[in-house]
Amino acid sequence: MKSLAVAFFSGLLFAAGLAVAGMTEPAKVVGFLDVGGDWDPSLALVMLGAIAVSAAGWLAARRRSTRPGGVALPVAPSARLDLPLLGGSAIFGVGWGLSGFCPGPALVSAFVGGRAALFFAPAMLVGMGLYRIAPRRVATTDEVGRPPASASACAG
Repeated sequence: MKSLAVAFFSGLLFAAGLAVAGMTEPAKVVGFLDVGGDWDPSLALVMLGAIAVSAAGWLAARRRSTRPGGVALPVAPSARLDLPLLGGSAIFGVGWGLSGFCPGPALVSAFVGGRAALFFAPAMLVGMGLYRIAPRRVATTDEVGRPPASASACAG
């Protein structure tokens, strides 16, 4: 029960951070992505802060095998660039640029009644569901005969 409470309050803190940073406002996000027009660089600071916190977390995780609650830590993501990673990144970027939403801010905005997010978030969730049930061809081994890192990772 304690780990659920920690997760819940962590989620609330994350949602508040997204709102305060302006990530739930599609116009602000599109302004950041419009480097050729009226560029708004303020979200770069948000991203740099997120990278710093994430890097600190991964560095701390190297010294541990479990979280404070005893739950195993996730495996570090693979550094390998492959077609699914590049294709997924491109699809994510196009969706982000067209809508001004990425998954977390879309859910926060929909929860607080953001009109555009009320349409975007359900469509995003349907897309995520379709990805999970779509048949995929996954290589069972790499060129050395080991299972690829992406084969054991949770998608999403």
